[in-house]
Amino acid sequence: MAVSGTTKALKDIMRIDAGINGDAQYIEQITWMLFLKAFDFKEQEWESTENDYYAVVPEPYRWRNWADDAEGITGDALLAHIDAMFKGLRKLDTSEDPKKRKWLIRSIMEGVNNFMKSGTLLRQVINKINDDIDFFSMPSGHLFNGIYENMLKDLQSAGKAGEFYTPRPVTRFIVKMVAPKLGESILDPACGTGGFLTSVIDSYKGSIQSAKDYRKLQQSIRGIEKKPFPYLLCVTNLIAHGIDVPDIRHDNTLRKPTAEYTLKDKVEVIVTNPPFGGAEEKAISQSVPADLRNTETADLFLVHIMALLNDGGRCGMVLPDGFLFGGGVKSAIKQKLLADCNLHTIVRLPKDVFAPYTNINTNLLFFKKGMPTKGVWFYRLEMPEGYKHFSKTRPMLDDHFAPVEAWWTNRTESAVSQYVPIEDIIAADYNLDFCGFPHETQEILPPDEFIANYLQEKAVISAHIESILGRIADAMKQEDMG
Repeated sequence: MAVSGTTKALKDIMRIDAGINGDAQYIEQITWMLFLKAFDFKEQEWESTENDYYAVVPEPYRWRNWADDAEGITGDALLAHIDAMFKGLRKLDTSEDPKKRKWLIRSIMEGVNNFMKSGTLLRQVINKINDDIDFFSMPSGHLFNGIYENMLKDLQSAGKAGEFYTPRPVTRFIVKMVAPKLGESILDPACGTGGFLTSVIDSYKGSIQSAKDYRKLQQSIRGIEKKPFPYLLCVTNLIAHGIDVPDIRHDNTLRKPTAEYTLKDKVEVIVTNPPFGGAEEKAISQSVPADLRNTETADLFLVHIMALLNDGGRCGMVLPDGFLFGGGVKSAIKQKLLADCNLHTIVRLPKDVFAPYTNINTNLLFFKKGMPTKGVWFYRLEMPEGYKHFSKTRPMLDDHFAPVEAWWTNRTESAVSQYVPIEDIIAADYNLDFCGFPHETQEILPPDEFIANYLQEKAVISAHIESILGRIADAMKQEDMG
């Protein structure tokens, strides 16, 4: 069955249930079931391939033992079993857990809920999942990823849940330009549903040729997510992309003071879309040096990112327009960024890329730590031909990045690109809002001079119009006289 058919069938069943209210609950309900099914598949794999395997999920709660049988428990008995399973997995003993697999199960189950009130409908959902997804078959593994991506796209219309989803063309473009290599340590400090991290994994296709390469992959991917729902989505997403025990911390990156970061915390690549437009409590803002303190979430993340990168480390990230032209503390943060890192490229995205969650104008910043900025290239990505705006039915596509990809390796100034030396940025008090690209011959006057010139030009134009109208009137009179 096509991916769209599976997701629609699951929605149609769940829509009938009195406990499901909207896309966010539907997605959370499906995700914890997909997580348990995916984890049971991994546990069967470990049991047959590892000499040091140890049981993780207790026998009664393994997917194969309660969910696989289409004629198995249903109705109230199924609801009671799931209630007991949630309680049991939330209290899982992790004292002997060298591979942190029990810890992963417990941390996931602590943050999820069973919303469905009908055990009969729940059995139908479980049977549909089993019918359409078979992890022992590679094509079905691809189908799982497709179903998962469809669910994540639904988040964009699920109210505030949309803040955790970055359109995949954006994550793929950033990853492609940053170009992480297998074995480099990769971090997303605000990983949401894991879109950047899975884009990194996808970029390694063809590079994983041996068991050693596979171990490099397992050890190199890291993420941190503050909220339980996207944390669950991210972990499940990474399992679906071949990570056995995802190194995703359920935590707030901004909580740890930057002064306390050690070499162990630092990484070679950061790709991220930190939350913006929000404000953090004062105690959180004190995790950065006093001159860089701000309550704006995105600003704080940038300060942490600079601290988390090794020298030579690279970053590609999303930031709103407000950071580019903001003064005060924002200027201080930009000054540090330009002094400590080579901010080589800023790409302004078209409007509505993140619609319907937000219509804020956004930019992609690319920088490398360990050398100061000498100048910044600015590129304005135009709305594709035939588009007035992006929407859920007409989203941004990978092909829409083709113009900036072609420019990236052969940079020249044009109507949509320009190079600004660091001296000009400093003279503008670290304003980075150079994406409008005024022509060099275009003089931008102070407001009082602009208004005076406008009134003068308006008077000249009015005089010309009156002269033309006078000539027309004279011509008409002569014609009447003739």
